[in-house]
Amino acid sequence: MVEIKRKLYKRGSSFETTVPMPLLFAIDKSKKHYVVFKYDDSSNRWYVELEKMEEEKEESSEEEPEQKEEPSKKEGEP
Repeated sequence: MVEIKRKLYKRGSSFETTVPMPLLFAIDKSKKHYVVFKYDDSSNRWYVELEKMEEEKEESSEEEPEQKEEPSKKEGEP
């Protein structure tokens, strides 16, 4: 059995810890994830799951730039 211990840190009015790298072996580290903690009452155990964050679809702001019309030149002007 593998055992991993992590320190529990107090931060303001809550507590936090880090997720050890051995638990992250199977995820794509270039993408963002949620760490989900689930508690099972019947077995009195906690489970940790990793879920990919859904990428927000960025609306295309690639509008065509307005073309500036050159002032019409009168005949005879350079």
